[in-house]
Amino acid sequence: MFKSIGLIAKRGDPRVKTALENLVVILQNYDDVEIIIDAPSSRLLAHHNISVAANTEALGIRCDLVIAIGGDGTLLQAARLLAKHDVCLLGVNLGRLGFLTDINPAEMDTYLHEILLEGQFIEEDRFLIYGEVYRNGQCLSHCNALNDMVIHRWNMSHMLSFETKVNGHFVNQQRADGIVVSTPTGSTAYSLSAGGPIVHPSLNALVLVTICPHTLTSRPIVIDGDSCVHITIAQEQSGQAQLNADGVLCQELIPGDRVAIEKRQHIRLIHPQGHDHYTTLRAKLDWGKGV
Repeated sequence: MFKSIGLIAKRGDPRVKTALENLVVILQNYDDVEIIIDAPSSRLLAHHNISVAANTEALGIRCDLVIAIGGDGTLLQAARLLAKHDVCLLGVNLGRLGFLTDINPAEMDTYLHEILLEGQFIEEDRFLIYGEVYRNGQCLSHCNALNDMVIHRWNMSHMLSFETKVNGHFVNQQRADGIVVSTPTGSTAYSLSAGGPIVHPSLNALVLVTICPHTLTSRPIVIDGDSCVHITIAQEQSGQAQLNADGVLCQELIPGDRVAIEKRQHIRLIHPQGHDHYTTLRAKLDWGKGV
């Protein structure tokens, strides 16, 4: 099934070292599986005889499955770097929520046996969004995200003024703390906290959620996933804004900057057999407690 498996581990978490060591021992029991670890993660292992790749992107070239050990943030980072490669991604959860990383360290042996030997797993195709920042008609920078892209005020005490267009059609002009452009995957992240809807990850859709708008009539909008969203910072705006991709700073924005966001690239997420999105929602959002 999977012949070459790459390993990525979150740095700075003392629990990761033990989980990574246990994972390597489990994988070494499979004689026909090559194990490759990225260089930063390899430093967590005192002694090992497995191959080392220079970085995460190198794993995408050499592997057909990559296992990320950490939390959703670790998997999000891996997804952004691996999306250009035809590789599957599996998450081991050492974080808090774990919407994307759904295998606990204690279950690794059981689930990896099912996945690697029996081929029993669920594969989901999740799309990423790609953002380009234009200044004076020139592309200044670009980034991608599996969860969301957020434009928000930065070094200013007042609200951010911006204009939104979808496929060239004017939507609105707003004053707010910012706006979230979310994938279905990211609908349970910042978008949800800002009042957006939960969107099933299989849907081809994008969600636009305004952050603390200066109006009572602003509502989240769900649009076709193949749309192109353009957000332009108002010329009369004073101060700077920021574009973040999955919570990582992409670009500082000044008045007149335009951000173009659209669907681009995919990642194949692997889940254990029996994975159910609604079970995950009930567990992570405490649905039904006290009923």
